[in-house]
Order: sequence, then structure tokens, then C-alpha cells
Amino acid sequence: MQKVRIAIDAMGGDHGAPVTVPGAAVSLERHPDSEFLIYGDAAQLEPLMAKYPALKAASRVIHTDVSVRMDAKPSQALRQGRWKSSMWLAIDAVKKGEADVVVSAGNTGALMAMAKIHLRTKPGVERPAIAAVWPTLRGESVVLDVGASIGADSQQLVQMAAMGAAMARVLFDLERPKVGLLNVGVEEVKGLEEVREAGRLLREQPLPHLDYTGFVEGDDIGKGTVDVVVTEGFAGNIALKTAEGTAKQIAEYLRSALGRTLRSRLGYLLAREAFRTLRDKLDPRKINGGVFLGLNGVVIKSHGSTDAEGFAAAVDLGYDVVRYDLLEKVNQMLGSQPSVPPVTLAAGAQS
Repeated sequence: MQKVRIAIDAMGGDHGAPVTVPGAAVSLERHPDSEFLIYGDAAQLEPLMAKYPALKAASRVIHTDVSVRMDAKPSQALRQGRWKSSMWLAIDAVKKGEADVVVSAGNTGALMAMAKIHLRTKPGVERPAIAAVWPTLRGESVVLDVGASIGADSQQLVQMAAMGAAMARVLFDLERPKVGLLNVGVEEVKGLEEVREAGRLLREQPLPHLDYTGFVEGDDIGKGTVDVVVTEGFAGNIALKTAEGTAKQIAEYLRSALGRTLRSRLGYLLAREAFRTLRDKLDPRKINGGVFLGLNGVVIKSHGSTDAEGFAAAVDLGYDVVRYDLLEKVNQMLGSQPSVPPVTLAAGAQS
């Protein structure tokens, strides 16, 4: 079986190499048919790599002492990090065909800008979106955009609906995934003008590969009301991080309550397996990583604040996307869908 070649931006994220290197090592244990190109400061990387002989044997370290700061603006990152940063070089490996996928926990805006400039978007796609697979009461849903860019007009929202539906068809084996637009209410008169106009387009256009059900609200995401939730990156990123924070809060409440008395500790022992399952369900690290849809190449974005286990989950996602040709199948489905004609909107919003 052909190896899956994974380029790692080792210096990206809040913690950099102390998280990305052990994370890659954990992923390699789960997927021995992986090999890595690891970009970053060799002086930091080599001592870490020495702790993981299997990863060292399956990797090549490419030195650069330039990394993109987490607080850098995309334009600043492009000026300072283009051609020589660990992020740019990792993307470049995908561009040159030296790697099948790039995984980065770095600055989201910079990653989006560099990936769009270097890999280019697919025909008919204005800009990429980060799609996350979200656990729900009914299983899983695709949510996008969870942070690739701020704001979106109606045409971009419709494009995201098409991309998300294509991804849901591949992942969940659905003929016509249910698609909803995230809004402040389900009534058609509510929300931003761009969202209302996108809803009108999705209702009126012949889109045989998706079932547009209307507006959904924030609580519908976890309920699994629809298979695909579409929103712009500002709201999507807030929703994602709010859900993760809530999961951590509930887990902490449970931990505190179960250790408070002897009776509660005994109850935990009796229901240990159930609590272990609940803990796994509430662990945001298990679902870390989002796929950039709409690019000529596979880019995976990990949360910047995650730990090694969370980064390993993002690397696992990149492995799966490549091994199962996810983006190629999504692109094939997008190519078979009728396009929606562009529209022009006046600025403004209503609630």
C-alpha cells in the first residue's frame, strides 16, 4: 500500500514543536503507513524527534527558523513568512506533490491566505471554507465555515452549502443531505440580509444533491436537526469554541461531583464504563481538525491550543482524507451539481 505523505507545520500553534512532534508520533502509531515531512527549527525538533524513534525513522526534518506568529495579520504573515516559514514550506510540499496533505495548528488567517495563494481554489469557488465534523445526538453533522474567513455574502453561503452537502454525501452516504443556514431564528424575515438572500437562492434553485430545510438555530447543531449547517466563519468559530468550552465545563462539573462524597465515588466505580464513554464523547480533542474545502490540495487546520492527543486527531483526519480520496470525491460531486448564478446585494442587516 502506498504511503500517505504528511507535511507538518511543526512550529504552528500555541505550543509548537512540543505538541506537534509527539502528536505526529501518536498518529503514526495508529497509521504505520504514514511518512512525514516536518518543517521547523531543527535545533528544537531534533531533541524531540530523538524521543520517538519510529517517527524519526519515518520522517525527514526540513529546517527553517521562520515561523508565523499566532497574532500576525494574514498580510503580515505573507510578507514575512512567504517562501521560508514552516507554514509556507509545508503547503509548498503539497503544491509540488512531495506531500499529500499539510497539517497545521498555526494562525488560521495566515494558513487560509497562504493556502489560497499557493494552492488556488477550485473553479467556481471564491474562497475555501473550513468544514468540521460535529458530533450530534443523531450521529454527526458537517458544519462550515468554522473560521477560514470572516463574513460571507449570499453567493459564498450557497457555495458552502454545496461543498458541505457534497462532503456529507461522501461521509454519511446520503443521497440528499439536509442543509440548514445558521440564523438567529427560523422565521424567514429574521437575520442578516446575506443570510436571507442565500436562503431564497437555496429554496428557488434546482439543487438535486441537497435538501434545503431552511434556517436553523444554535441549539439545532447539537441536536443534529440537519446534516449540514452553513454559516460564515465568525459565527461558526464562536459556535465551535463555545461547544468545546461547554464540553470541558460539563466534564469538570462531573469530575467534581463524582469525587465529592464516598457515595458518589462508589457510584462512579459502578458506572465507570458509562462515565468513560461520556468522557470520550465530551473530549473536544477527539474531533480536533477541520478540512479546507475548495482548494487544489488537502489542508487540515488543527486548533492552536490543543495538546499532542488533539493534534494527533488532526493528523489522523488528514490521513483519512487522503487514504479515502475524500476531497476528490467531494470535487466530483460538486462538478455534477448545477451552479447558482451570482447575485448582487446591498449592504445592511436586519434582525
